[in-house]
Amino acid sequence: MRIAIGTSEFESTFYTQAEAIAAVAKERGTFDGVRIIATPTASVGNAELLETGEIEFGLLAANWIGRAARGEAPFERALDIRMAAPANSGPMFFVALRASGMETVEDLRGKRVSIGPAGSGMAQHVATMFGVLGIGFETFEQVHLNFLDGANALAAREIDAQFQCPIPNKVMTGLAERADIRVLDYRAGQLETLLDRVGFYRPARVRAGALRGHDRDSAQIGVLNVIATHAGTPDDAVGRLARLMATQHERLAALNPLFDGLGSLFDPLRAEGADGLAIDGVPLHPAAAAAYRELGLIGS
Repeated sequence: MRIAIGTSEFESTFYTQAEAIAAVAKERGTFDGVRIIATPTASVGNAELLETGEIEFGLLAANWIGRAARGEAPFERALDIRMAAPANSGPMFFVALRASGMETVEDLRGKRVSIGPAGSGMAQHVATMFGVLGIGFETFEQVHLNFLDGANALAAREIDAQFQCPIPNKVMTGLAERADIRVLDYRAGQLETLLDRVGFYRPARVRAGALRGHDRDSAQIGVLNVIATHAGTPDDAVGRLARLMATQHERLAALNPLFDGLGSLFDPLRAEGADGLAIDGVPLHPAAAAAYRELGLIGS
């Protein structure tokens, strides 16, 4: 059995996570092959590719899966999407050059800021966050670059700041090695406001030492990333993928540190049953629920 997994741009966090999944699937003989699809619009594009049957699984940020199921903008129709497994949860944050003097998110006003490709999940996150914080998009210059191009532009001082995705990732580590960067903080009360008003955000940190020159813990927001599938994806494929994610989390983490803590993301199943991984009203695919029940993650 061969499968295709939708990710995001080449060398992105989603792409490198799919590479680790493909490697473990090959080691364990889970699938005959895993094709990794680079999708420029990431979560949105992956949800749509699931609907057309071009991929069996897609990596999405949790804030998109409910929108896709309900047919809310930017989706033009409701998609028959289902949850397969959690993927990771980590901080999202803005970085600037240390020499810029910028220290907080408020300092982004009037600056050139890369927020990810137009229509991407990262750009949507910035729109959500700034809407809550009252930072209008007209107060800064939006630059739509992918992670690698954004990092290169920041190092070359062509932009003033970049919105980054969960670490560790190759692009962020590489940027920190060749430029003195600063992780921007939030002003008092702003994080609490975001966490209170946006249900899919959770507390996260950029830990001291996570990047060269970053010598303190920095409180940020985090979002759960998930592996989604379609209601019509064959049970066998979904069950195999679910079992791999639930039983091979240590091996996945050894190949890609983004999977550190993956095992704990299954804990809600023990407390809430299958509803524990029903994200924003989107239920588990029945074959995933059956696999987790067989593994003892869901009580009888």
